[in-house]
Amino acid sequence: MAKKVVGLLLALAMVAVMFVACTPAPAPAPEAPSQAAPASEAPSSEAPASEAPVAEGKLVGLTMPTKSLQRWNEDGAYVKAALEERGYKVDLQYADNKQEVQNSQIENQITMGADILVIASIDGGALGGVLEQAKAAGIPVIAYDRLLTNTDKCDYYATFDNYGVGKMQAEAMVSALGLDKGEKGPFNIEIFGGSPDDNNAHIIHQAHMDVIQPYLDSGALIITSGQIDMEQIGIQNWDSATAQKRMEDLLTAYYADKDVKAVLCSNDSTAHGVIAALKSAGYGKPDKPYPIVTGQDCDKINLGHIERGEQYMSIFKDTRILAQEIVKMVDAILSGKEPETNTTYDNKVIQVPTLGCKLQLVTKDNWKEVVIDSGYYKIEDIPLEETE
Repeated sequence: MAKKVVGLLLALAMVAVMFVACTPAPAPAPEAPSQAAPASEAPSSEAPASEAPVAEGKLVGLTMPTKSLQRWNEDGAYVKAALEERGYKVDLQYADNKQEVQNSQIENQITMGADILVIASIDGGALGGVLEQAKAAGIPVIAYDRLLTNTDKCDYYATFDNYGVGKMQAEAMVSALGLDKGEKGPFNIEIFGGSPDDNNAHIIHQAHMDVIQPYLDSGALIITSGQIDMEQIGIQNWDSATAQKRMEDLLTAYYADKDVKAVLCSNDSTAHGVIAALKSAGYGKPDKPYPIVTGQDCDKINLGHIERGEQYMSIFKDTRILAQEIVKMVDAILSGKEPETNTTYDNKVIQVPTLGCKLQLVTKDNWKEVVIDSGYYKIEDIPLEETE
């Protein structure tokens, strides 16, 4: 009897062992879905550990237009660092504002076996040949802050709201002049566009005109030079020296007996040139105050202008956020998933799925809070004292 009991116990033990060995391990608890960070906060660069293998051995071809503007140096550095932190290999190239150089750089990245291309173009409509090569090689393409136009090979677009930039600039000018509070004017103004070969410049200019056209029609605003078309107001490569020369010419030709009250500049580099011309012409004195000057990008030198009252406003576009959104896009695409988008842009061939990041108005009242307290710049980076 004892032997039977022992045998029965041994049999039960063997069954228990087999049951445990064959029972699957419990699945890990699902993670809560991540929420998009507010525009004022940089999204975390950390991705779930389970997704890490996506980046292993993958090469991202990253091309930027130039090192001559502060913002592109920052964009390139932020995007490269964010991708490398994620585990990607990155080939970062700057093209010195020469389209043929950028095309050659992208060709080289295709030859190197890039898994995906992120392109901040010089002329968004002049990359047709290399984009066809990318298409033939099955390489996805993300347009970075400048839309790639006249092509069906622009898979996604990550940007700030360029129409919103122009609208915010023009509305800030209108408000600073008091037109939204009943002021009748007339106020003499001039407009400075961006680079004519940059699609963003045309979007911004359209937004400017949509806002100010009613005031032009009513006579509250007067463009004294009469120069309003992009062919007249565009500043090639957004160049400060070119903007300064144009402003000097306008002041000489049209403002010998009157003052300009506002200059609607499309970005900070053109605003910097305009301010240099205004200084030379004697503006910035109690009897000849600076006009309202707009901008975007929050370049360090322009924050000095804002602090000293030489420039009225700029727009903060936190490139840390855009860099992290690019990483998310790259991860999704290379995982065979659809990346998050929130709008589309017409590139004259297709509607490009687009992720538009938010903007923040910056004036003398809040620039330190926005760009210093957020850790984007250090206060010692900003030239607060006037320099020649």
